[in-house]
Amino acid sequence: MIAILLAPVYLLANYYLLRRVMGWVKAWFPFFRTVRHWALPVAVQSFLACSVVIAFFLPEGEFRRVMKLIGNYWLGVLLYVLLAVVISDLLRLLFCHVLPFKHIFVTTQMHRFAGCLCVLVILIASVWGVINARIIHVTPYEVTVSKAVENMDEMKIVLVADLHLGYNIGEKQMRQMVERINEQNADLVVIAGDIFDNEWEAVNEPAALAGTLRGIRSKYGVYACYGNHDIEEPVLAGFTFRQNEKKESDPCMDEFLKNANITLLHDEGTLIDGKFYLYGRADAHRPGRGIEKRKTPDEITAGMDKDRPIIVLDHQPKELQALADAGVDLDLCGHTHNGQMFPGNLMIKLMWENACGYLQKGQMHNIVTSGVGLFGPDMRVGTTAEICPITIHFAN
Repeated sequence: MIAILLAPVYLLANYYLLRRVMGWVKAWFPFFRTVRHWALPVAVQSFLACSVVIAFFLPEGEFRRVMKLIGNYWLGVLLYVLLAVVISDLLRLLFCHVLPFKHIFVTTQMHRFAGCLCVLVILIASVWGVINARIIHVTPYEVTVSKAVENMDEMKIVLVADLHLGYNIGEKQMRQMVERINEQNADLVVIAGDIFDNEWEAVNEPAALAGTLRGIRSKYGVYACYGNHDIEEPVLAGFTFRQNEKKESDPCMDEFLKNANITLLHDEGTLIDGKFYLYGRADAHRPGRGIEKRKTPDEITAGMDKDRPIIVLDHQPKELQALADAGVDLDLCGHTHNGQMFPGNLMIKLMWENACGYLQKGQMHNIVTSGVGLFGPDMRVGTTAEICPITIHFAN
């Protein structure tokens, strides 16, 4: 419903963008002032604007994959084109109607200069966003848990999240991620949700992907929980449909994890090597198959020996205080992407107590990673893709 209501806004934004861009083009090439010369620009703009919708209705296949990629790139570029055009228009209004020397800013030469500057900024932001999204950084953390573990002074966990395997992310990105993980000599590797990107059919060459993920090396193995995108659900420009249907993962997703030697914790926990607990929560919004309502923090720790370290995987960084009060020592999350693209990285801080990075709640340590993959636009601007090695010191 929201997508339908916002469709006119999207169309108006594209119309506004076309008018402003063509105004700049006419400043350089006067023959574009006639309507018949607008046919090609209008056709290109219409194709790009409709690419996300075209891809949504296409049957599964290579053409749909190509259109999805075009649509994802377009959404990212559109954001920066609109930002550049809106800011330039606001500055033009300021200079032309407020400042005493406004005549300087209404010349054709100034129009050309402003347009070129906007194009340069858009190109730099978009190209850098595409390149930056493919570079996986290593962001280390160190925490101290005031519990003793027999014959263990410290342990290294590698946290990853938000792989979003699908149209944007594939085997090449996963190979790089596995290499970064294996460089850490981890005791344990955990994946805090959003392994998939809503559509199982979007996963390209799943057997090869599973083989790559089987290459992850760690002493205690690889564990994961599901996130809000680990379900089979149609998505159009970030909006989901079939809201009345139960949200469940495709059985192929579960089978994929088994083939990749990844143990799924679906609102359940395990005592690893008799030393520490690891619990994987169901997602707060889409708990998935067989779960109507996920367990509360108190229910999670009720049967645990609280003298042992308790580590929780929770896709969304919610209920932090409740988890701390329940005796959790380390809460590992993803979901936020740290906003993924500027200015999202600024806005996201208003939405979450810990949007990205480290936060201590009482005796509990909460770490939120910006993730490895992407949702929607195939870009990262102002944020980084990352894995997070976490060294846990035990207070023996």
